[in-house]
Amino acid sequence: YGGMGLDFSYNIAVAEELGNIRCGGIPMAIGVQTGMATPALTRFGSDELKKQFLVPTITGDFVACLGISEPGAGSDVANIKTTAVRKGDEYVINGGKMWITSGSQADWMCLLANTSEGPPHRNKSLICLPMNLPGIHIAKKIDKLGMRSSDTAQIFFEDVKVPSKNLIGEEGKGFTYQMLQFQEERLWGVATVLTPLETIIQETIDYTRQRKVFDQSVLHNQTVHFRLAELATEVELLRSLLHRAVALYVEGNDVTKFASMAKLKAGRLAREVTDSCLQFWGGMGFTSEVLVSRFYRDLRLMSIGGGTDETMLSIICKYMAILPSK
Repeated sequence: YGGMGLDFSYNIAVAEELGNIRCGGIPMAIGVQTGMATPALTRFGSDELKKQFLVPTITGDFVACLGISEPGAGSDVANIKTTAVRKGDEYVINGGKMWITSGSQADWMCLLANTSEGPPHRNKSLICLPMNLPGIHIAKKIDKLGMRSSDTAQIFFEDVKVPSKNLIGEEGKGFTYQMLQFQEERLWGVATVLTPLETIIQETIDYTRQRKVFDQSVLHNQTVHFRLAELATEVELLRSLLHRAVALYVEGNDVTKFASMAKLKAGRLAREVTDSCLQFWGGMGFTSEVLVSRFYRDLRLMSIGGGTDETMLSIICKYMAILPSK
């Protein structure tokens, strides 16, 4: 279908390299294209669907978005309300999606919708939805704290008709397919924060070395240089966890637990590094002129998007048999 046929570890290498971009929005938008909206189509879609949607997405002619979250169902995927009712050879879609990355410009959406009245984990399906169909309304482009270079949309569906052949895989398997997509999404997200965190730490070292307070550099204070050394160690530990999870995933293992652990740690460490380093920049850190303040805003999303910290903890507890599985 026009791809290079490489394994998932190459996605992670790309994600780490994209961390050299001095904002979070661009790596995130690329990640939606490569690791969030397309894995289920790649794995379970028909040949016809792949030719129609995957090929132009790989070449960059199409922009893809992922339609999961709703105003009343963010991390609680099972609680989505959007419906796709089968009528003849079409699905009729009604409902809405919220916080959709690239939603304002997307050519198609990988949509999760309820296709039956059954149990919430077995009544959902993934559908390739062209975004130029009648009844699709882009309500607004959302103004955000960070990731401001990436468009995020609220979208409504009113009697949108899409061919039933646009179903990805089997009807009712959408929740399962999406949980598999989440593994790649979360690992990608972790990989994209590693380089920014390293960059922030290094730029903070450089700044505090030349910034003088009470006749000595800020870096000279043991509190400062010990803290920076500690944060650098935490980043390396996160990288090791990520690479272990990716290696297991490439071998065909279920890495939901490790991906959730890495996502949890990445979100918390992103907050810890940016907050600590911004403090060492003093008043300059509170301006929009320095990178640390931008990543302070951009990387805050890591603890929210793609599953909150609390959701990651719940998943980890289930895999550790601390909590019963539903």
